[in-house]
Amino acid sequence: MLLDLAPVRKGRFANARSFAALMELYEQNYIRLRNLAPDLKLANEMISSVPGHQDLYLSITQRCKYTTMMRLTYQFEEAGKPVFEPDLHLKMFHDARVVEVQQLHSRIRGPMLMASMIQQKWMMNRFLYKWLGYCQFQGHYFESMRQLK
Repeated sequence: MLLDLAPVRKGRFANARSFAALMELYEQNYIRLRNLAPDLKLANEMISSVPGHQDLYLSITQRCKYTTMMRLTYQFEEAGKPVFEPDLHLKMFHDARVVEVQQLHSRIRGPMLMASMIQQKWMMNRFLYKWLGYCQFQGHYFESMRQLK
């Protein structure tokens, strides 16, 4: 199965608009991201390549004692220029073991523009949850990485 949606549909994230459910989603995103990249100290820029799939890029933008800021994206080429889509800027809180989407840059716009702040955070972080599951399903993993030059 691509994604295990049972916890989402039956309780774990049942009240999608609550702050508590949002925190639970942050915890799930932390677990999924750590499954993809268990050792974030290996390099500042990493690529996960899986034959037949788009390369996944993870770059560390800032390291602090309790937090790490990073960017997770695919890179495409359009008219000879790089395009990053989706382009998520994440903040990992090591002590709390949560990951929060700080920014989501995408050419696709939709209901997020009219949503409240908690709804926006919910949508961005729910997207991250689904995308991390999809990346794991494809076999992405940042263990045998090559450093970007």
